This record gives sequence, C-alpha cells and structure tokens, in this order.
Amino acid sequence: MKKRKLGNSGLEVSELGLGCMGLSFGYGPATEKQEAIKLIQRAYDLGITFFDTAEIYGPYLNEEVVGEAIAPFRNDVVIATKFGFNYVDGKPAGLNSKPAYIRQAVEGSLKRLKVETIDLLYQHRIDPEVPIEDVAGTVKDLIAEGKVKYFGMSEAGAANIRRAHAVQPVAALQSEYSLWWREPETKTFPTLEELGIGFVPFSPLGKGFLTGKIDINTKFDSNDFRQGIPRFAEENRIANQALVDLVKQIAEQKDATPAQIALAWINAQKSWIVPIPGTTKIHRLEENVGAANVVLSPNDLTQIETALTQIDIIGHRYPESSQKMVDE
Repeated sequence: MKKRKLGNSGLEVSELGLGCMGLSFGYGPATEKQEAIKLIQRAYDLGITFFDTAEIYGPYLNEEVVGEAIAPFRNDVVIATKFGFNYVDGKPAGLNSKPAYIRQAVEGSLKRLKVETIDLLYQHRIDPEVPIEDVAGTVKDLIAEGKVKYFGMSEAGAANIRRAHAVQPVAALQSEYSLWWREPETKTFPTLEELGIGFVPFSPLGKGFLTGKIDINTKFDSNDFRQGIPRFAEENRIANQALVDLVKQIAEQKDATPAQIALAWINAQKSWIVPIPGTTKIHRLEENVGAANVVLSPNDLTQIETALTQIDIIGHRYPESSQKMVDE
C-alpha cells in the first residue's frame, strides 16, 4: 500500500483509508464488537494506516471499537474523529461547536479511543451559531496542548474553509465524492489546491451503489439510512443503473471489480485525495484494498469522462434534514 500526503500539512497516510462508521451505525444493526475489531485489524494487516470514526457513530460506540482495535499498533496509524453535535438521551440533537463543548467532546473521544492525542480532528458540520474563527482557535489551542495534531473540516464550503485556515491551517476536508457525486470538483477543489489542503472523500462507492450489488429488488434494513435518501428511491435506482452499467463495463476491461474501478478513479483525480471506503465484510475490505493495484490510464479516464457526460444522475444525496447541515 502506497502512502499519500494530505496536502501540505505533512500528514501522511495510506492511499486508501477505512471508514469505520458502518460497523456501528447507519447501515443496519451494529456489527458484533469482536467481528468489527477483527475487520479493523485485518485492514491494518493489508496496509491501511488511516482510520476514520466520530463520536456521533453509535453515538460513542464506534470510537470505543476503533480504540480497542488499534491499540496493538496505535503508533503506526492515523486516527481521525469528529465533534459537532449535541446529544439528548444519547441521541443527536442539533449542532454544537461552542468552544467549551469542543473541549468536552475531545476529552470524551480521547477516553473512548484510548489515546493521548487525536491525530486528525474534524468539525463534523459547520455550526452557524459559532464563528468558524472560534472553532479553529479552539482546535489551535488543543493542538498547542498536545491533545490534537491536525485540524480538519467536514462538508464545509470554500468561504468557511478559508476563514478557518487563516486561524489554524486545515489539513483535510472530508466530504462526499464519487463517480455519482462530483460537486466538490467545482465547489471546493480549487480552494483546497490553492491552500494545500488534502481531501478525504466519504462514500466513495456511492453508499454501496457503485459496487453493482444494489438494484430495484434490494430491501434496506429499518436502521439503514439509505431508505430515506432520495437517490435510493426505487425509481431513481432504475434511472441510475446506467452509471453502474458503465462502471461494470470498465471493470471487465480492466479485470477488476466495479468497486475497485470506482476507488481507482478517485485516486487518479488528485494526488492529495485519500478515500475512506467502509464495509462490514472482510472479503469486501480485501476487494477494496485491491483497488490500489488498479491503474487507470489517461485514455481510460477520458473514456470514463466522456461516458459520464451522457449519464444523468437522478435524486439528491441527502434527505432535506441532512442537506440543511451542509455548508454551501
């Protein structure tokens, strides 16, 4: 597994990371703890050194699982976690990035992860009630205290990235990005490139859709958040099948799987991008890691680009309540 630097920050990680959210949250029942630990440790064996979690995943449960799993090799990996939500009765209840709350969240994350320092601390969503300068300043203080190494932002727009970066350099932006959601290319890539900030795409496999394993007959668990996403409505799944067909066609040409093509395409876009696909299955993890060996030539990328211009993706990536928390 090759390494990549996230922009000019100096933070170096494996060219594919592991998004750990789905082990505890979002895609149905939580994976049994020992099985989740086994998967994270297998990822490390395969060369992954970048693990992504957040206090909201569970809530709290995912950080505990990640902390236990990485304990044997803590000094060889980079752990990213996030703050930014209130909780009432153990459930998320709105945004909160007030400085005192950030400090409280960080203390909780340090305990659950069983670490002395958080390698990469993201603001999970922009809190419109708190000036971004106050957020960046608080993280800057936490870095000075040795509790955090690097500052990141998630689903942030260019203006807030600039304002935050002026106070405390931003190492990485995390946002959704894949063959079926390319908005960051125009909305944030120019700013990231100019400021030397890395990019960490979540849902690089389109929340599973680009693997080709989801179709009109797929039934989602009641705890699976995809059942509320417009893009996964039955009529939209039918309409969006054209994209999956394209990815499958390229995969056959390259003797790869659709998931590997989707990940290889992302890694071919910019040298400062590190996707974090997630999975609950070890054989899928191994398949995803195989993407590191898939090389798309300039000709392949042109072919994909040309084909993509003929495909209209139908349906939004978020339900309205989640979209409201995305910083435009």
